Amino acid sequence: MLEVNNLAVDFDLQGSPVPALKDVSFKVNQGETVALVGESGSGKSVTSQAIMGILPRNATIRAGEILFNSPETGQRVDIAQLDPESPQMRQIRGGSISIIFQEPMTSLSPVHTIGDQISEALFLHRDASREEGMKLTEAMLQQVGFAEPSRALNMFPFELSGGLRQRAMIAMAMICHPSLMIADEPTTALDVTIQARILKLIRELQAELGMALLLITHDLGVVANMAEQVVVMYHGRVMEAGPLKHLFENPQHEYLKALMHAVPRFDLKPGERLVPVREIHSETGALIDKHPSDQLPNASEPHLRVKDLSKTYHLHGGNWSSSKTRQLLAVDQVSFEVERGECFGVVGESGCGKTTLSKIIMRAITPDQGDIIYHDGRQAIDVRALDGDDLLAFRRNMQFIFQDPYSALNPRMTVFDILREPLVVHDKGDMDYQREMATELMRLVGMDPRFLNRYPHSFSGGQRQRIGIARALALQPALIICDEPVSALDVSIQAQVLNLLKDLQQELGLTYIFISHNLAVIHYIANRIAVMCRGRIVELAPRDRLFENPVHPYTQALLSAVPHPELSQPLSFEAITESAASEPALWQFPFTIAGIEKTDFMDLGDGHFVRVAVGSKPSDLAA
Repeated sequence: MLEVNNLAVDFDLQGSPVPALKDVSFKVNQGETVALVGESGSGKSVTSQAIMGILPRNATIRAGEILFNSPETGQRVDIAQLDPESPQMRQIRGGSISIIFQEPMTSLSPVHTIGDQISEALFLHRDASREEGMKLTEAMLQQVGFAEPSRALNMFPFELSGGLRQRAMIAMAMICHPSLMIADEPTTALDVTIQARILKLIRELQAELGMALLLITHDLGVVANMAEQVVVMYHGRVMEAGPLKHLFENPQHEYLKALMHAVPRFDLKPGERLVPVREIHSETGALIDKHPSDQLPNASEPHLRVKDLSKTYHLHGGNWSSSKTRQLLAVDQVSFEVERGECFGVVGESGCGKTTLSKIIMRAITPDQGDIIYHDGRQAIDVRALDGDDLLAFRRNMQFIFQDPYSALNPRMTVFDILREPLVVHDKGDMDYQREMATELMRLVGMDPRFLNRYPHSFSGGQRQRIGIARALALQPALIICDEPVSALDVSIQAQVLNLLKDLQQELGLTYIFISHNLAVIHYIANRIAVMCRGRIVELAPRDRLFENPVHPYTQALLSAVPHPELSQPLSFEAITESAASEPALWQFPFTIAGIEKTDFMDLGDGHFVRVAVGSKPSDLAA
């Protein structure tokens, strides 16, 4: 159906051609799934843009051909030779070949309803009346899993969750029943359970419509469960290509082998490290303090104790003039302890309350009730009682690493100003000290101090995240909250950052609260793990206990939805249900909260706790 031969694309940067693709060749047969695999910057998205005829204005197809055999017309067309604005290319784009973009929030218009945006493609490519078009759009929304498709027609993108936005994007791509669909990182920003549902949906639609799929991803777990053919790209070139089974069982190119070693897996042995494609080496300077627990008089006390934290939001309903409000319980009676020097993992889907909990601990949000006790090794500090200068002084003890490295750094500040800012706010040292400290922080995260005068836009995502880690370490805290610090990164860069965080923890004696929806990442870095759902912790256990014996149905559902990068452990698409796992009312007794007055933790031994109805017995779990 699609044949890309010796494709070369150049970008014109200030009058000089910069090659983005060099001699790229591959085929996609009818009904087949081909995966394009590689890191950011490898040329995957440029390839998809060339096929769709939507390359940026400064890009030129220098050589090669993109041959498309349209099943509808039976004609063979070289897309590379077509004018992107020609009627023929416009008919192919959206009508015969469609694309799902990576980020649904920025790909959907915020000022148009979902129904208008999906039906637009239908009216452009098919002869249909307004009434008929909206009926077809509603049917497509139902097909992609919207519970109330008629209501969704009139909703705006901001009213939908990430998973539903991505479903709307799929509906838009599918509305004209294309022969070939390009999915550009369709599940990168989604939780593991939502991801599994989206992958299941794409497979079902593909089988139903006999559609070919070009899947662009860096997630080898997704590739193992979706693809038949794999094309591995690096720096604009195809490094290796072939059937899925051959490439996974017998990879030949060193780059593919390196990618496979960089993926966090559940079968890693104790002490085994991920092997990134490019290692980074950190250096500890004289100004960086370590936090050895053996020098503290009360080192055995928990570093942080959280008890009965709750937070309810009051949301206005309907429109801006409505006086109706509804309550959203974001955090519900959360209690846990974090030991000094450990990495405490918090895992759950988007909207489960993980980030709200972290902001409460940091005193960025005020809870309705509960206690936060921080122990510095000498005395217990009631964090909620702190105010003014006492609160400012306390903030040196606890810092934050943000999720998105692109929006977390001020684009108008140099790296030096970014690293120096915490020191200025807390009045630490003179300019010479601050410059020396910034230099040491750069070396600590494996970056060249000569980059201090650069701005954030000149760095990659992984480098920006390392700058964010350096900023969090500037005040030399003892406890760091890491909020999804690797979710926006490629698998190889993710391995770099995870290894760096582990090394820094060991070297500086740090304590982490590590928040993530990626269970493989949590398994690699955390010592103990709390599983959150709908604002409450439903299970808490040491890492090995939790993964060997998950008791709560929500934990079991999370683990069953993880796509493993191994052909011997395929994802069970038949077992994936629509949201039942994250709906507390649908859990069986004793886990359900429907009609239950009170729940509490049941101790299963060895630090393993599960939340059940008060009065439940261990025998109820087996039932």
